Amino acid sequence: MEDFDEELENILYMCREVCVYKIPPLKANEGHRANDWGDLGKPLWKGRLRFVEKGETATLKFEDPNTGQVFAQAPYDPQKASVEAVLDSSRYFVVRVEDKGKKAYIGMGYVERSDSFDFNVALQDYRKRFFAKLNPPSPTTEKSPDAPAAPKKDYTLKDGQTFTIKIPGREKSDKESDVNNLLGFGGSSSSSSSSSSSTAGGAFPLLPPPPSAPKKRS
Repeated sequence: MEDFDEELENILYMCREVCVYKIPPLKANEGHRANDWGDLGKPLWKGRLRFVEKGETATLKFEDPNTGQVFAQAPYDPQKASVEAVLDSSRYFVVRVEDKGKKAYIGMGYVERSDSFDFNVALQDYRKRFFAKLNPPSPTTEKSPDAPAAPKKDYTLKDGQTFTIKIPGREKSDKESDVNNLLGFGGSSSSSSSSSSSTAGGAFPLLPPPPSAPKKRS
């Protein structure tokens, strides 16, 4: 009977054809270059690559596409140099493989640039999740639970309530109209002209000019 408690293997990325190369030792203070690997058209091995996640670990598996036999495998640890890009191409990488405690470095290359791009994306996605688990957000930085929504305000008028709308400039003109009415200058331009003509005998009679001073005789 199968052990259903066994953790399932999650395939993060797969490419049906990758090339594996034997690479020379890394020179001091220099990165890897694919041009140093000899004839890139004659790889050491060709086969399938699967990037799988199982439990808390992830592994690169180089397998025969027909039989599934493992040629090499490389545990992937984002905190170590498990996979490194070369300096002179975006299609070639250096991978650290392990076999029964022994470690070695091999070159890996893609025929299509789009396959290497997808491989980089898969590694980046896994790194993000890996470091997110190592550094979970602290309780102080976590978002507080959503506060209950405030009750909606009722803006409807109750019985007996009124409201006033103020129009800009209208209040000043209304006050001027009230003052003019009190002084007897209210009304339209036609009425104001008639009222001004009637003020001579109305409430505001015109006063006679003051008498001129007598001239001095020389």
